[in-house]
Amino acid sequence: MIDMLPCLKNFWINDVVRIQKKTTHDEVQCSTIINHSQSPGLVHAIICFLGVFLLISLGLFVFQISLHTLLFLALVWSVVQASRLGYSFAAIREMMNSSIHKALPALYIFFLIGMIIASYMQSGTIASLLYYGLNVLNPVIFLPIGLILCSLMSVATGTAWGTVGTVGVVLMSIGETMGIPLSIVAGMIISGATFGDKISPISDTTNLAAISAGTSLYRHIHSMLYTTVPTFIIVLCLFSLIGLQYTDTLQSGRSVEDASQIIRLALANIYQLNPLITLLPLIVMFVLCAKRYAPEVSMTVGIILAILIAIFYQGKSAIDVLNALWINTAGTTGIASLDSLLGRGGIYSMAWTMLLSIMALALGGILHHAGFLRVMLVNMIERIKRISALIAATIASGFACNLAMGEAYISIILNGQLFKDTYDEKGVDKAILSRSVEEGATLTTALIPWTTSGTFYTATLGISTLEYAPYALLNLLNPFISIIMAFLGIGLLNAVSQRNS
Repeated sequence: MIDMLPCLKNFWINDVVRIQKKTTHDEVQCSTIINHSQSPGLVHAIICFLGVFLLISLGLFVFQISLHTLLFLALVWSVVQASRLGYSFAAIREMMNSSIHKALPALYIFFLIGMIIASYMQSGTIASLLYYGLNVLNPVIFLPIGLILCSLMSVATGTAWGTVGTVGVVLMSIGETMGIPLSIVAGMIISGATFGDKISPISDTTNLAAISAGTSLYRHIHSMLYTTVPTFIIVLCLFSLIGLQYTDTLQSGRSVEDASQIIRLALANIYQLNPLITLLPLIVMFVLCAKRYAPEVSMTVGIILAILIAIFYQGKSAIDVLNALWINTAGTTGIASLDSLLGRGGIYSMAWTMLLSIMALALGGILHHAGFLRVMLVNMIERIKRISALIAATIASGFACNLAMGEAYISIILNGQLFKDTYDEKGVDKAILSRSVEEGATLTTALIPWTTSGTFYTATLGISTLEYAPYALLNLLNPFISIIMAFLGIGLLNAVSQRNS
């Protein structure tokens, strides 16, 4: 087994290299259609970006207009701005197509997550986790234990989405039972899932950030520990303090024990809950992920196994189970909140997210390929003198790219390319660049409603981004703590390294 580890590591790194090379190939292919000599000025770039930001922010927060509609209007605005530079509609369409094409693997995951949730509901997998979880957890320790559980799960599997879509769904239902506001529970889940995804050596964003910055994987992880571990400890303490507010009572006034027993009895009445059988899809999926099978393969195997258990062990109709993969139906326990939970999932449940993601990616493609975002960032980089300001600018740039393009993968690659030469010129360790890229792109993507992560978490947990964002404490605090540490000269890996380290 030990001998296999280098092979698995090399396989994963080679896979990420393939992703980056494919991205570079797509850029070249796109440039054959798009004339890159047409570049906007700084003022034009600011006007374009400001128009997009105002359309979305004012429409969403002031006028409560549908986010899909706002993204369509932002697309129209960006198309007009690109056409002012002389781009034909065919070129603009290729900009949108290129961006969507690069994010197709993430879009495939949307379909599979919807089916995973539905199939795990049908097989009793989620019911079993809920049944046994209610017997162990209590409101005082729920938030810190949930944070640790999500962190460990995400480190082991390398995926925040998989953690949120499985363990996160269970923790949401347990938290609701205990009377803890779901926005707080969702924030805790996303904090833990992001922590694991950020430092796991088998995470795609972790590997991609290291490769984009030109540093080694484990040097990158070592660098992130300086800022991420202190932040995690602070967040763990904060969630522990929050949990003390929910000691004895539920929203309905019943004791935790009484309500938990009612739910456990309701689940036992409609499911067979032998964990050796019902938890098998989840265990197999995690084992396949750990063995570095593609996420699509691991999730598909989990879905098929859950279908078989639902039909042959739970005794459900094969037709009903297969139809549930498209749109699930509510449970029949007689407890409204529980029935709603058991009816979640299905491909249809991800439609809102899918459509929003496609529109956001198309918008990002125009802003990126037409040069609006690049012009703004290059002008900003030229004015940076201090190392601490460079780190702050890198993190801010990652956030800005997520706002504009709606996808962390593109932000990571773009910022790695934009800032690499500047870090080299100042002699700063490239692991600082890779860390800052992650803290700007990976961490903030969950806080923006129109990114693929923001829309996925909303669809999966049933809580809007604006509701959970104030409680996604790790995502909020980590970038600021990193910037503060940079200005204090802490965690800079001796600040300056050899130029080619």
